[in-house]
Amino acid sequence: MKISSIIAIYALFWSLSFFLVLPFRLRTSAEPDAPVPGQADSAPPRFSFGRTCLWTTIVAALLFGLYYANYVNGWLDVQSLNFFTPPAHGTR
Repeated sequence: MKISSIIAIYALFWSLSFFLVLPFRLRTSAEPDAPVPGQADSAPPRFSFGRTCLWTTIVAALLFGLYYANYVNGWLDVQSLNFFTPPAHGTR
């Protein structure tokens, strides 16, 4: 696999992992921290973008590691995911 393919696939894993990690460790304004005047009740009072990016990087690295291990070892191929096999020719 080329390095450009590795970077592109990792970037896809990272962007999808960001949305997967985003709702975790999120606090709402109903918690003891005082909300900022004028903010929505559902808005978090504190959001740590750096911490979210760190967790996203860790999750994306683990997922990409599994993907790459599958790519190298061939544990799961396209044929094993073919749930809708067409009928054999000549049979009804």
